[in-house]
Amino acid sequence: MLSWALTFFIFSLIAALFGFSGIAATTAGIAQILFYIFLGLFLLSLVTGLARRGDKLIKKDL
Repeated sequence: MLSWALTFFIFSLIAALFGFSGIAATTAGIAQILFYIFLGLFLLSLVTGLARRGDKLIKKDL
């Protein structure tokens, strides 16, 4: 997912370099949306992993 965001970001930089403002804005918007989706999924997996880890620690103490 992060690679797609990075790919669209690079496309937007190249399009901006050549002066295609419409394409640059579109690809930058797509890259931004993909980045936030990736960030949300990362935070979700981080919280889930910490919750599972805490569950195992509680069971060991009992």
